[in-house]
Amino acid sequence: MIESPTITPEPRPRLPEWLRTKLPTSASFSVTRGLLQELKLHTVCESAKCPNHWECWSKGTATFMIAGDRCTRACGFCAVTTAKPFALETDEPARVAEATRRMRLKHVVITAVARDDLRDGGAEHFRQTIEAVRAANPGIVIEVLTPDFLDREESIDTVLAANPHIFNHNLETVRRLTPSVRSRATYDRSLSVLGKVKASRGPAIHTKSGLMLGLGETEEELFTAMGDLRTANCDILTLGQYLQPTLKHLPVREFVSPAKFAEYKITAEKMGFTHVASGPMVRSSYHADEFHVA
Repeated sequence: MIESPTITPEPRPRLPEWLRTKLPTSASFSVTRGLLQELKLHTVCESAKCPNHWECWSKGTATFMIAGDRCTRACGFCAVTTAKPFALETDEPARVAEATRRMRLKHVVITAVARDDLRDGGAEHFRQTIEAVRAANPGIVIEVLTPDFLDREESIDTVLAANPHIFNHNLETVRRLTPSVRSRATYDRSLSVLGKVKASRGPAIHTKSGLMLGLGETEEELFTAMGDLRTANCDILTLGQYLQPTLKHLPVREFVSPAKFAEYKITAEKMGFTHVASGPMVRSSYHADEFHVA
């Protein structure tokens, strides 16, 4: 009898000191959590197991995730549940607006799960939420972080009709790794979405995208992706460290040092990005309000 060879699992890299954070003990955290529970709202902070949600909630900020907490896609990096979504809640836009009013937000980020089950991908729900938030909070800066809507122009135009200030859609990773990292999404489709938004609104809107580092990309591939985003006229870039949310998700291949992130920020600025957030703990909406809309 021939015994099967023993397969030794690849050792997981040790979490470096710069990623070990202390949990804040602010009363604002409990207030924010209570408000979100009262209004029955989802946040990407919790659903995606964001490492920054303790800090953000302690400051009274949150990224609202609309259209439910069940995604129709199963990306290898994301902790959001993949399952058949429930029907859209017609009063959700009003609840999000009420939360932003009570929190006295000056900058709000509205994101959503991918809803490939809906003809418009949830674009109309985005529009209604943006308009409800603006009606309750005149003067608030509204940033959307959208799925790709399968690159449908009518869906993109529906969101743009509500006039968000910032349109964010993440490229997530380099071209070579996209098939193994993202579910259904494609590298070129994401670039197309960003390009269409900018072509439609020009300087009247800021486009934004983000990349996760540490998934196995090379520096050359990273710079190529950054260049591709600039070719699509993307204005704002976020670069952050990928962290494996559970053992079922893609492993971390490398922990990129803070010094490297600082170098990448300089490179991105030289490429022409108007604002760059680059660091191990940076996420798409982390400190989003630090970018001031003209």
